[in-house]
Amino acid sequence: MKFAYKFSNLLGTVYRKGDLLFSPDGNSVISPVGNRITVYDLKNNKASTLPVESRFNFTTLELSPNGSTLVAVNEEGEAHLISMISRTTIHKYRFRRPVCCVKFSPDGRYIAACKENNVFVFRAPGLQFGEFNPFIMERVFHAACDDTTCIDWSSDSRILAVGSKDMSVKLYSMEKLVNFKVYSLGSHSDVVVACFFEKNSLDLTTISSNGHLCVWECSIEPDALRPGEQPQRKKKKKKAKDSESEDDIDTSKGEETMLKAQERLEEIEREEDEEPSSEDTKQDKLFYKRLARHYLCDLVREDARHASLTAAAYHKDTHILVTGFSNGAFFLHELPEVNLIHSLSISDQQISSIALNNTGDWIALGCSGHGQLLVWEWQSETYVMKQQGHFNNMSCLKYSPDGQYIVTGGEDGKVKLWNTGTGFCFVTYNEHTSGVTAVDFSASGKFIVSASLDGTIRAYDMMRYRNFRTFTSPRPVQFACIALDPSSEFVAAGGQDVFEIYLWSMKIGRLVEVLSGHEGPVVSICFCPTLTNSSVLASVSWDKTLRIWNAIESGSSHETILLTSDGLFVTFNPNGEEVAVATLDAQISFFNVKNSMQTGSIEGRNDLGSGRADTDLVTSKKSLQGKAFTCLCYAADGSCILAGGHSKNVCIYNVKEGILIKKFEITQNRSFDAVDDFINRRKMTEFGNKNLIEERDELEGGNVTLRLPGARKGDMASRAFKPEVRVYHLQFSPTGQAWTAATTEGLLIYALDMGILFDPFELELGVTPEAVRKTLLNGENTEALMMAIKLNDAALIQEVIENVSPQEVDLAIQTLPQPYVQRSLKFLATALESSHHVEFYLIWIQAMLTIHGPKLHGSDANVMPILLALQKNLTRKYDDLSKICDFNKYTLKYLDRVSQLKAAVKGGEEEDDLGMDYEITDEAT
Repeated sequence: MKFAYKFSNLLGTVYRKGDLLFSPDGNSVISPVGNRITVYDLKNNKASTLPVESRFNFTTLELSPNGSTLVAVNEEGEAHLISMISRTTIHKYRFRRPVCCVKFSPDGRYIAACKENNVFVFRAPGLQFGEFNPFIMERVFHAACDDTTCIDWSSDSRILAVGSKDMSVKLYSMEKLVNFKVYSLGSHSDVVVACFFEKNSLDLTTISSNGHLCVWECSIEPDALRPGEQPQRKKKKKKAKDSESEDDIDTSKGEETMLKAQERLEEIEREEDEEPSSEDTKQDKLFYKRLARHYLCDLVREDARHASLTAAAYHKDTHILVTGFSNGAFFLHELPEVNLIHSLSISDQQISSIALNNTGDWIALGCSGHGQLLVWEWQSETYVMKQQGHFNNMSCLKYSPDGQYIVTGGEDGKVKLWNTGTGFCFVTYNEHTSGVTAVDFSASGKFIVSASLDGTIRAYDMMRYRNFRTFTSPRPVQFACIALDPSSEFVAAGGQDVFEIYLWSMKIGRLVEVLSGHEGPVVSICFCPTLTNSSVLASVSWDKTLRIWNAIESGSSHETILLTSDGLFVTFNPNGEEVAVATLDAQISFFNVKNSMQTGSIEGRNDLGSGRADTDLVTSKKSLQGKAFTCLCYAADGSCILAGGHSKNVCIYNVKEGILIKKFEITQNRSFDAVDDFINRRKMTEFGNKNLIEERDELEGGNVTLRLPGARKGDMASRAFKPEVRVYHLQFSPTGQAWTAATTEGLLIYALDMGILFDPFELELGVTPEAVRKTLLNGENTEALMMAIKLNDAALIQEVIENVSPQEVDLAIQTLPQPYVQRSLKFLATALESSHHVEFYLIWIQAMLTIHGPKLHGSDANVMPILLALQKNLTRKYDDLSKICDFNKYTLKYLDRVSQLKAAVKGGEEEDDLGMDYEITDEAT
């Protein structure tokens, strides 16, 4: 139960590819992020990832009109029916082919899906009682000559418009209509990208990839569509049995022929009776007339004449059309006159998806090339949200001391700050000119430092968000690791091409010491976390040595410990007496810092898993020999260690026993390489693996999907590549409630789900919820609190605490034993995050720290995460309240001024009334 971590959120990646959607209320954006789906709440400024994972990346999304059901289809054609209320997958359906478009009908009765040159219409789930299979097929249309690309429903959900690569738009009806058959619209010279019906009309707008826009007018209104009788399926009569005579067989055939002829005559008579007059037929006949044709690509700037139209969205109420192009530009037009309202360019990459909210004010734009997601308010010309992940892989991460922020560094040279509460990136630093290899937070949380391959160490201020220090070495060095001492006065960095460690002073910004001795690249360094041994520095290198330095006091004097293989990572135990080292042979070794003796070892090769790539030519046994742990992190109490590396698995080990406690599989995404432990035998032939065949396309410049030997990230210049799954860095949260891993997928956060756990503490036989409430009614507050803590029921503890009056808080805490103090403080820190009784909980926290603070200081290693969680939630409450106060400050001033003016006016009127009464009284006398 201590390690019952569940997937909580995905940061660092905001958009990959696929469709963007707005919720029906228009306040949230739904974005596909790899094989997961993230919901961005724009009103509350919060991002949350659904706990739904697919085997491949999601590409097509569609939300039901009531917003309760989401259909998500991955790139292999597997559809997930997701409930947005329970946030779980209800049903799965396999199309067995890629699906380019899915669309709910406006009345919510049908779901239309485009696959190859077919259109499948399913009955939407939940409309009929007792349905088991949510995907019940109603109709199939296959009149298109090439793959279908887009789809749209008419407002009455009776007509379906489908565009395809054959440069035409086909119209189908869901029911048999007298005056409508399958209709085809041409006039385009390229692939149809989008088609849109007008509201309460059959008028149509079609757009092709070369920017040609056609406006079509329908000859009739939707109400003029007349339904006809549905064709009845005729039952085939069974053949005669062998036992029957030949005369009987001939007789039955004759009777069958007579019946068919009679049915045909009745059908002709019925059609003649129902056939409308010639005048009615002319008036009700459906046909389309092209009103106008416009060329939108001519509006794109002259230096990008070959830009193509890639995405479009239309708001039917306001008649606003938004079109996106391959050069990053997008335009707003008003239909049907196609008047240009606005034009803007957001990047140099193509716009992959566009969505409009219910009011038409906000436009969501997704760029798959940069992983960028924007929400733009076109009327005020401002950004509602602007998020972008790391362009390349995320290489390192670090929690802030209070656990409220995460700083990440990427191979794109950017340093980003993420808020763990909201899930948004709020600061990006672009000063580095090469990949960032390591980042670190100061002990006070006031600044961060980063190391890069460009030969610089940079420090950033958390108050003004600027680069205030830049450290360089006497000669150019590619820095591979960084560390700050516990007092944050010194920063150390290890070189990758120059095998030295450099030490700078943060105050004066000068180089203090150069530590020489390593004979290989210095890949990891770490300062001792305790203040008593703050000058102790541990470093590992590819020269198979671990070196313990007294860096600040004694300079280059050090203790050398030989390792069994190349060192990859080193970290200190929180008590400062032990270090853990990960080596290339997949072992984790533990050493005592004082006597340099090895205290334990863990063999982790079998726990990593082989992770076979599709193009591997070696066996799984040989593949496993190349796996190793590349990052380690101790738990707050130092009893367990978290390890990850060249694998999809993250392992938690017990340090003392050296055994595996739990293993987490970070992804099931088969769109990445080395996820499966076995190669698919269907791809194996007598001539070898099919994946080893080079796939070349002359039209696309001869791209090859095979990657070079030893390359783990794929060819970034190729259109299609499969990066290998890997854990680059990981860390426990300072509060101990979560841990985070920087992976190929993004920044994965796993947190404890406290809602499903029952962990009693010193439970006795007579301790029940009824007994707790009875004790509370008797006025024994301390005893009731202890009993509730023994049950470890959060709702019961909250009930006890909130029933104690503020005047009795000190008395209830005074005699509370030490173990119960920690658990009470932990509950208060957690409850403060969501409770509205801020002042009441602050009274409890102040009394707890005032009375038991000296005893808590240095008593147990578990106290520090509780205090950090308390500091984090207090800081968050302070920030929220300060924002509200700043927002309402001028409103309160305005209201105060208005009340003063009203009082002044009222006072003047009273004086006038008094003066008139006085005059009348004088006249009367």
